Amino acid sequence: MALKLEDKKAIVAEVAEQASSALSAAVADYRGLTVNQMSELRKQARETGVYLKVVRNNLAKIAVKGTEFECMTGAFVGPLVLAFSKEEPGASAKLFKNFMKDNKDFEVKNLAMSGELFGADKLEEMSKLPSRQDALGLLCNVLNAPVTKFVRTLNEVPAQAVRVFAAVGEAK
Repeated sequence: MALKLEDKKAIVAEVAEQASSALSAAVADYRGLTVNQMSELRKQARETGVYLKVVRNNLAKIAVKGTEFECMTGAFVGPLVLAFSKEEPGASAKLFKNFMKDNKDFEVKNLAMSGELFGADKLEEMSKLPSRQDALGLLCNVLNAPVTKFVRTLNEVPAQAVRVFAAVGEAK
């Protein structure tokens, strides 16, 4: 069924809005997947906060123009599904990586983050990016480590003195 001009404009506006506020994006070839498998992918995307859309390539190229994902326009070849991570930078990569485990026909083509295009070989690295909460926890641990070490060092001086006095007391 052919799309009317108004429908095309609505799709482009919707994808452009998602692309303008996304942290990262991924593109995958969905050839060979059944409707049930695509429905499962969409369900997982909703649960993880990833915007997922099957868009015609020419409409996708227009939608990402002027965003940091403009570098992906060369990757829009063939039937593709777009995924934009809204909350975590690695969410779309995690989603696609987990989905690929069960569906061998699903193939990730490209990933993008901060205006830089990556190949499918970076999927593993991007899927391991920490979430915001994990990153804040790591930062707190890094900031807390020197203070903890300093307090332990200061505490060791009186503890060592107590051990010396106890040893002298036992000797007498």
